[in-house]
Amino acid sequence: MINLAFIFHMHQPYYKNLLTQESDLPWVRLHGVKDYLDMVQILDKFPKIKQTFNVVPSLFEQIEDYNRGLVKDKFSEFTRKPAAELTGADKDFILQNFFSINREKVIATFPRYYELFLKKQRRGEFSVQDYLDLQVYFNLAWIDPSFRRNIPELKRVADKERFFNEEDKLLILEKQLLILKEIIPAYRLYKDNNQIGISVTPYYHPILPLLYSTNIAKEANKKTVLPKNEFSYPLDAKKQIEDAVEFYRQRFGSSPKGMWPSEEAVSEHILPFIIQSGIKWIITDEAILFKSLKIKKRDTTLLYQPHLLKRKDGELNIVFRDRNLSDLIGFNYHGMKETEAVNNFMGHLENINKAFKNRDILLTIAMDGENAWEFFRNDGHDFLGLFYQRISESDFVKTVTIDEYLESNPAQNKIKRLSAGSWIYGEFGKWIGNSEKVKYWEWLRDARKALEKTRAAQEMAIKQMQILEGSDWFWWAGEDPDGSFDRLFRLHLKNFYKLIDQEAPSYLNP
Repeated sequence: MINLAFIFHMHQPYYKNLLTQESDLPWVRLHGVKDYLDMVQILDKFPKIKQTFNVVPSLFEQIEDYNRGLVKDKFSEFTRKPAAELTGADKDFILQNFFSINREKVIATFPRYYELFLKKQRRGEFSVQDYLDLQVYFNLAWIDPSFRRNIPELKRVADKERFFNEEDKLLILEKQLLILKEIIPAYRLYKDNNQIGISVTPYYHPILPLLYSTNIAKEANKKTVLPKNEFSYPLDAKKQIEDAVEFYRQRFGSSPKGMWPSEEAVSEHILPFIIQSGIKWIITDEAILFKSLKIKKRDTTLLYQPHLLKRKDGELNIVFRDRNLSDLIGFNYHGMKETEAVNNFMGHLENINKAFKNRDILLTIAMDGENAWEFFRNDGHDFLGLFYQRISESDFVKTVTIDEYLESNPAQNKIKRLSAGSWIYGEFGKWIGNSEKVKYWEWLRDARKALEKTRAAQEMAIKQMQILEGSDWFWWAGEDPDGSFDRLFRLHLKNFYKLIDQEAPSYLNP
């Protein structure tokens, strides 16, 4: 029997300006209404399907901010402004940003939205009604298709197709906020009903090994270029873990059993902190398994089972994702017809089952839970519906949460030393590999040193430092297509210096 464990990772970086409560980017709100709720609710149709959802506390914190009205969303403000009152600068912003969704799988499914897209491409002149329709469509298209169909008010607006009015626009924003309010209660409900497990990531999504020491990057890839001065703050890594565990306790009424280390980045050094926090299992990529066991050839016998990290601080189970199968869903199947894609995946499962001669194994699919679906037709519902149906009907596959599987199948095979690396090529090059990324680490070290010297470190300054330790700034450094993450990282750094009453270094100016 194949015990199939899905783990969907839900994450957004921390966008909000702590000093102004403003967010220049809308992705918590927009992914909130497109991905986080429906991915759980679809399981109502498939009671045999169990899954694990991994939540990042900084994402849920920002959802809660929306629920309490504690964030001013720049994109929402540009939507609320009456189309007849838009300035030239407002219009430029809307034209530049309100087509930010998949063109083929989303924009092209709305004839009027696609018409506006083509008009922009040929630099046609937009009327007041054009701008109003664009304001509506950007926000409507980001709402999951199931909500556009099943919420009567949204369906009424969608059915109009064009010539929207200002009331239509405000209604869409109102419904978005109502959808956001359902997300966290839904996760609690499905968890309490034992259909999903919930794991957690360190609070602001940092690369834990690099917080411990940037030198650890050399363990994963000897050619890595390091900062001039080592960034090494092990207790920051420990705090990010502990704060995440406490956040989980407050929202879900119990301690988390599982942790998805940010970007599945692990090393031997961070294990004591995870074990001490009470976490029972972690997930990482298969490349780390084979590096740790010094095996050059992929061995699914070792991959399809949990392993044990027995250390002086205690024991920790570790599971490894099947990268190939995870990536098929995340990056390949959107280009195929749903039946073809599902048949392909089920064919892989049949071959695996035959190879293991019906023995019980644990096969883990771990992937981004939000970004893949806009590349699928109907936001992935057609694929997932058929996929879950086929799995539900299968006599050789059952879905499990990692929590329940480990209760009856504790790990037996021990790993003496866990190799350092992440789910990106088994190393850390995505966060410390080029000159811009190295520069960010040097800037972060300067700021962290300044925090050490501050006599009375404010709680807000510490929070801002934790935000700055998040992985996304380093991921995009030197690779940022429009510079938005660079601007936000500099903003967070400038705010940090304000919070400790110091002048920000001149290098933070653009």
